[in-house]
Amino acid sequence: MKDKILFFLLALVVTGLCFQTKPLAAQSKLRALIIEGQNNHKVWPKTTKMMKAYLEETNLFDVDVETTAPSGTDADFHPDFSKYDVVISNYNGAPWPEATQKSFADYMNQGGGLVVVHAADNAFSKWTEYNQMIGLGGWGGRSEKSGPYVYYSDDGKVVRNTDEGRGGGHGKQHEFSVVTRNSEHPITKGLPSEWLHTKDELYDKLRGPAQGMVVLATAYSDKNTGGSGRHEPMLMAIEFGKGRVFHSTLGHADYSMECVGFITTFTRGSEWAATGKVTQGVPKDFPSPDKTSKRSDQADK
Repeated sequence: MKDKILFFLLALVVTGLCFQTKPLAAQSKLRALIIEGQNNHKVWPKTTKMMKAYLEETNLFDVDVETTAPSGTDADFHPDFSKYDVVISNYNGAPWPEATQKSFADYMNQGGGLVVVHAADNAFSKWTEYNQMIGLGGWGGRSEKSGPYVYYSDDGKVVRNTDEGRGGGHGKQHEFSVVTRNSEHPITKGLPSEWLHTKDELYDKLRGPAQGMVVLATAYSDKNTGGSGRHEPMLMAIEFGKGRVFHSTLGHADYSMECVGFITTFTRGSEWAATGKVTQGVPKDFPSPDKTSKRSDQADK
């Protein structure tokens, strides 16, 4: 009788473990949402696919995509942000509905994660909370009223310049060196002090509230290529309420996102925005100071 009881109890335990396997496995991955639908960069359908593939290749993320109406404010755009550990914006278009803006601000205040990629920092110039989230932005009528220019001086000091002037600019696309300015932050820890990025737009003269913002990496915007002549922020980490934001100005086109430097900082930044930690290492094919490193794009896989 005792043997039968023990066998029965053991069967219950094994059955329970079997039923729990799938839910536990599902819970082990971070949930990410990429938002797209409108963008002045017409390559956005492809770059969304690339970013989705990069995140999934880490085996850390399950990724959903929400696509807005192709123009105008989409009255039906109401994602349930609470379902996600991190939201990635590949969006630069009409304002979201007011209720959606409030829902997203609440999500971030309560500890959500946001990743802003390239032209997404052009969006929502009149949305106060969004400008606080991204730290710096460009275009959309941004000016000295939006906040200071933030950049590094030649001697390595952070400058907050309140001069009058529009926010947002860039010179001709080209390869450029990215300089790590904060080697202790989880996103950039272990990266080379300098690495060569593939052809891209080098954003400059961004301005905004820049509160709770840490500049992780910069690039020199050379006047010879039509730039500002300043060491401009390329990668930033921002605190908003209880939430975390990773802002990357890199990623103008598919060929820009093929850079291993973009891929690595994007996936590490997404993990940090979601959890506050980074478990991913630096890949062996990461760019060197004098040589770019690319991987074939993921859009057609």
